[in-house]
Amino acid sequence: MNGLLILIISVVVLGLAYILYGRYLARSWGIDPSRKTPAHELEDGMEYVPTNPSVLFGHEFASIAGAGPINGPIIAAMFGWVPVLLWLLFGSVFFGAMHDFAALYTSVKNKGKSIGYVIEQYVGKAGKRLFLIFVWLFSVLIAAAFADIVAGTFAGFNAAGEQIQTNASVASTSCLFIAVAVALGFFIRMRKTSGLASGIIAIDLLIICIVLGLFFPVYFQKNIWLYLVFGYIFIASVVPVWALGQPRNYLNSFLLVAMILAAFIGVVFTAPQISIPAFTSFKVNNNFLFPGLFITIACGAISGFHSLVATGAASKQISNEKYMLPVSYGAMLVETLVAILALIAVGSLAKNGVLPSETPPVVFATAVSGFLHELGLPNQVSFTIVSLAVSSFVLTTLDTVARLGRLSFQELFDIEKDTQRKGNILFRFLKTKTAASIFTLLPAYLLAIMGYQTIWALFGAANQLLAALTLIACILFFKKTGRRLFVLIIPTIIMLAVTYTSLVLSIKDRIALLQHDQFNASVHGLQLGIAVLLLVLGILVAVFCTKKLLEKNSSDIKVETPC
Repeated sequence: MNGLLILIISVVVLGLAYILYGRYLARSWGIDPSRKTPAHELEDGMEYVPTNPSVLFGHEFASIAGAGPINGPIIAAMFGWVPVLLWLLFGSVFFGAMHDFAALYTSVKNKGKSIGYVIEQYVGKAGKRLFLIFVWLFSVLIAAAFADIVAGTFAGFNAAGEQIQTNASVASTSCLFIAVAVALGFFIRMRKTSGLASGIIAIDLLIICIVLGLFFPVYFQKNIWLYLVFGYIFIASVVPVWALGQPRNYLNSFLLVAMILAAFIGVVFTAPQISIPAFTSFKVNNNFLFPGLFITIACGAISGFHSLVATGAASKQISNEKYMLPVSYGAMLVETLVAILALIAVGSLAKNGVLPSETPPVVFATAVSGFLHELGLPNQVSFTIVSLAVSSFVLTTLDTVARLGRLSFQELFDIEKDTQRKGNILFRFLKTKTAASIFTLLPAYLLAIMGYQTIWALFGAANQLLAALTLIACILFFKKTGRRLFVLIIPTIIMLAVTYTSLVLSIKDRIALLQHDQFNASVHGLQLGIAVLLLVLGILVAVFCTKKLLEKNSSDIKVETPC
């Protein structure tokens, strides 16, 4: 199979999906451009900040992408390129992009509040607390894993003590990004610049940072970078979103788009052959196609983490309801394009159907730099720039998840509506930005240095379970407010089946190890406990929400009139 043909088919499908299905959802749900959004209604200069749509799109895209759309398809290619391609296209159009749009829409219609708030409104405080605990734990795990990944990509020395110039240049450029992002954030806010002017300035700054990074690499050991990364995301989680997180992600979005264009152009002009089978088997390396494919490929098809970004950040910054479709549905489709390029990349490097052994980011960077090298760009320069872009994916997600984890922790200890706790000093302390950030990032740091890999195997199931629970909450809101919800029901049922099956198989595998005296309590015991916890939590929240869904509209719930 030719990679160029796969790319053409994907672009056509994704483009038609936005024009036809995306706009159909916007019409059927109801968009009111004249209505004040939470960003204007509750503007506080901290979280609720009306934002230029192009800036917000860049922030949203950079935040949701991460390493997921690269890792998932490359790993899942063991099942063959056809099932991966089908799930990416079908999943993103009818599952993932719809999920992102529904989450953002639901949050905007509820004053920019989180999905936890929606569950509280229609299920109760117990359901909300269960959901927020899940989100907080989820954020801690992502922060631990991604901080370790970023520190690894910044590490200037290998195990033998030899310098790694590519990593050092990536680290230097990323640090420059942070510095200029602060200046860019203040400039955009104070001067109220247009999207075009902001974009031109951002591109100029981006080029300057890349050039300086290539000529002035910074060499530090991985453990030093781990300290610095956690220090950075702590600051990013407490300062106003417009001052650091938003402009840095906006700045990085141009690098990410440039990487996509470079990969796109490389595929167009080189037309690489896909050297992996169309389909291999329903069971590969003890992994079943169902649910393995749908758990392995999250970002690029559907990812629960996206709902946290949409409801924790974008819903508080959207300046007009008409921008919800491109910022959510559109950003998700662009992420799917990244995943398609990752599939083409791994297929082009495979030899006789055997996948390359390197890590997915290295596979992607090697393939894309190879495409560009054939077009005349020096291999070292292209490899460094692509590696920088991949690292930026991870770092933008990292500072976003640090903020979302902090917000979830604060909401968990929200005392504004609890009169019995208003005078409780402990609850007041835990709700502060500083304390919430510390209690989110400290366990993440400990998990990073102790080894998050022990429980990372369950991340995929946890992520997809979050997507299913988000869809259930959206269904509740749509039903209570008289909106069309049938497009949400089938994806919700399928994602619940995927996650429950995955967790049951995980529990079964750990029990089998116990029966054969191969059970390691510190590793398998922890995995078994978390798998059981996730399964029980998912069932409880689903049952609570389903019971409310089957009830008639209650008179004590304020029902919003559909637009």
